[in-house]
Amino acid sequence: MVAPTPYALIATDLDGTLLRADDTLSERSLAAIARAGRSGARHLVVTGRPAPRVRPLLDDLGCRGLAVCGQGAQLYDAGADRLLWSVTLDRELAETALGKIEAEVGQVYAAVDQDGVDGLTLIEPGYRMPHPTLPALRVGGRDDLWCEPISKVLLRHHTLSDDELAATARAVVGSLATVTMSGPGTVELQPCGVTKATGLALAADHLGLSAEQAIAFGDMPNDIPMFDWAAYGVAMANAHPELKAVADEITSSNEDDGIAVVLERLFH
Repeated sequence: MVAPTPYALIATDLDGTLLRADDTLSERSLAAIARAGRSGARHLVVTGRPAPRVRPLLDDLGCRGLAVCGQGAQLYDAGADRLLWSVTLDRELAETALGKIEAEVGQVYAAVDQDGVDGLTLIEPGYRMPHPTLPALRVGGRDDLWCEPISKVLLRHHTLSDDELAATARAVVGSLATVTMSGPGTVELQPCGVTKATGLALAADHLGLSAEQAIAFGDMPNDIPMFDWAAYGVAMANAHPELKAVADEITSSNEDDGIAVVLERLFH
């Protein structure tokens, strides 16, 4: 199936999608996004990264508008460097959810993203950052993770795969939180009902755009709600099988400028 016409809203995930493995943006991708912008399309980053970890990348993209961060928990205005909207994960619920998960699978290692434009990423002993280039502050113990409001919890297990950990977490957490898998080594708990789709819909409303005008790019199961919301979903060649199964199109990998391949066709 081929996307019929250029879209007014281009929503892209970052890790594994727009970014290469070394966290850089290719010149080809930047040029394709710029060309689409000159045709009147709006590019919107929709990422699991919290706002403080997105700012440098938005600078590279020349973005001074909106970005959906924290798996949809934050709507960030890059030009004003402020959050237009944010929702936090209740810390008592987060602790309860962790207890339920550990009752099933044994010890997990946790980290949190604090809320706010200057929020920190805190990691407890034993947690290993999946993106070693992203800054994080190691704390003395789990109790120290809850010192400030948080947007999400990140989980790792020493033997379970991401799919196994995510499946168990979904089975036992229930309505305490939304469970997502956003990348290798990245299973997350976020406020119940919050997804990339809820954040994207809010951003589109601010821009006066609709789902029927949107094309979305992603690579992991946390992008499925975004694909469900947008008119057209494009999975990267390196995408998780669950996302490929619901995609309208599969493009090249993030290393091979898969987003640019599609945008060049649409905005030739």
